[in-house]
Amino acid sequence: MKKYQPALLGGLFIGVLSSLPVVNYCCCLWVIAGGVLVVYLQQQATPTPVATGDAAISGLIAGAIGGVIVSIVSGLLMRAGGPIALEEIRNQSAQIPPEVMSFLENLFSGSGITLILMMLLVCVPIYGILSMLGSLLGLAFFRKKTPPQPQV
Repeated sequence: MKKYQPALLGGLFIGVLSSLPVVNYCCCLWVIAGGVLVVYLQQQATPTPVATGDAAISGLIAGAIGGVIVSIVSGLLMRAGGPIALEEIRNQSAQIPPEVMSFLENLFSGSGITLILMMLLVCVPIYGILSMLGSLLGLAFFRKKTPPQPQV
């Protein structure tokens, strides 16, 4: 568990900040910052430099966790606000084809599982990749330098 604790904390950081209604407009920033946070926490826990592969895997895990959290929270919020949004779309845009309106009505009605699954398919891979890139960026900032080997 200790090995994956930074990834879990980074994933929570990504998921919570990307799910907040006003703050989520900078979602890519939070995902990359979550990857940087993962490497920072990893490096603080070990006296040796963090390996590139460990940083990349931890960033990928953090992004996947954050993507799952964002998908569930955003899907539930969109489900709750869906009828209001549909009414707004109907009032403002009479040129939407009926097929699109029926698709939107089906998407926002029901249990919301379809909406969450669609968001999972999009968010988890994108967040995973961006968080992995953030962890590699964090590795450039926070990796401890290896001391020179004494010459014999």
